[in-house]
Amino acid sequence: MTLHIGANPIGSHSPVYVIAEIGLNHNGDVALAKELIDVAADAGAQAVKFQKRTPAISTPEHMKDVLRSTPWGEMTYLDYRYRVEFNREQYVEIGDHATLRGLDWFASPWDEPSVDFLEDLRVCAYKVASASVTDDALLRRIEATGKPVLLSTGMSTTEQIDRAVSLLDPSTLAVLHATSTYPLPPEEANLRMIPALAERYPGIPIGYSGHERGLQISLAAVALGACIVERHITLDRAMWGSDHAASLEPHGFSTLVRDIRILEEALGDGVKRVFPGELAPLAKLRRVDA
Repeated sequence: MTLHIGANPIGSHSPVYVIAEIGLNHNGDVALAKELIDVAADAGAQAVKFQKRTPAISTPEHMKDVLRSTPWGEMTYLDYRYRVEFNREQYVEIGDHATLRGLDWFASPWDEPSVDFLEDLRVCAYKVASASVTDDALLRRIEATGKPVLLSTGMSTTEQIDRAVSLLDPSTLAVLHATSTYPLPPEEANLRMIPALAERYPGIPIGYSGHERGLQISLAAVALGACIVERHITLDRAMWGSDHAASLEPHGFSTLVRDIRILEEALGDGVKRVFPGELAPLAKLRRVDA
């Protein structure tokens, strides 16, 4: 059975499924979120992704009272988390905007109540953030929805990934190679994990979630077999916020999608043939016929 997210088939014989990770780069501003959705749609992506938290549950205890300087003044980390969360009405507004722009939209829930919140909004899929790979209760709650699941694998051991995969239905699962360094240096990309994951989890689509600067590593991921590519997007990498520096600006993201489409066409099917464009050089240059 082919995995589908929305109307999009996912796999090696389908177009690469490109996800624009908006995450928290909207900085709690619905208008900014809509602008980023437009960036994704104009570039030709298939989906946009957000993050959903219940801050009182998902914020680590040792971080809650840590003070942070923000554009809204100094506040605790917990208060900051509340400040950038969208409520139901805001999610309806941005979700409708994504749908009208022809995009799938979904989110990474960081706690079980956030799964219930997103189920109420009828998201088409779920992304498991790398930080949540070891949260068995969250994985089981996501699995119970029956929706497609994209499992990111950053900051995780092989044994931890194996356990997470064992808790999820392989027929609705895709596994994304990731390294959770922001921004990602090339020496930590470890792209050979893409074919390694494909060998370890046969039949499960393998993708790539990138946090690097530039495009080369994401394009190499496609060449190595990634059938999903997720990248953070922003209007300006200099904006305030933890993920902007590891994000692509509109022109860069548009170029990435364009180059992915060229690359997947160039990869072909692996069947050797004489192409039409070779016939004239063949007639001109080959001296001895087989």
